[in-house]
Amino acid sequence: MAFAEEMQQLARVAVVQYTPVVEGINSSKSRDVHHIEHTLDHLLDFGFYAPIVELFRKLCRHYYFIDPGAAADYVFTYRDMWDSEESGEES
Repeated sequence: MAFAEEMQQLARVAVVQYTPVVEGINSSKSRDVHHIEHTLDHLLDFGFYAPIVELFRKLCRHYYFIDPGAAADYVFTYRDMWDSEESGEES
């Protein structure tokens, strides 16, 4: 249980740290692919936490207008990492 609690705490800290980064990229209409991808890579680490997922979605939407294929790859990577095989399926 301690590990799960620590991960939740780290995710809360990540939200505080990455919210201004994502908002800055969006508001400045940044096209810095390296910075965007670096940020998306770090957000993927916390894909289990809903507020981080929202930041990830916002940044993917921004990135889509720069490189639709790369943005789609990030969405697929998220799904591979965090979507359970059981989601949406009924027995």
